[in-house]
Amino acid sequence: MNRTIKTPNAPASFSAYSQAVEVPAGARTLRVSGQVGVSTDGTLPANAEAQHEQAWINIFAILAAADMTKTDIVDVLAMVSDPAGVPIFRQVRDRMLEGHMACSTLLICGLASPDWKVEIAVTAAAQG
Repeated sequence: MNRTIKTPNAPASFSAYSQAVEVPAGARTLRVSGQVGVSTDGTLPANAEAQHEQAWINIFAILAAADMTKTDIVDVLAMVSDPAGVPIFRQVRDRMLEGHMACSTLLICGLASPDWKVEIAVTAAAQG
């Protein structure tokens, strides 16, 4: 089982994420490529929050295909295209992960399409 690490000897997390997560020896790991808010039928919502939600839905579908769940996520790398998207990312991440605490890195940068508001990649680990 993955173990979260927290120490007062490093700065506390700025929102709901872990300082570190230890993955046990022998765990299966899965790296999910960056997912954007596009649904399987190619629909891209104009609303930023809906794009964030769809990106997580896509991630959860990929995890399920690998016999994993959101609680196996150990690391999140998110990129938002606008600083105004930071609070949206945090709110949707917290809601979608339902209290699960993974590591998390958030960048503000340009994405491959100017219509995309967010792209999220994760690493997951689970016992054999």
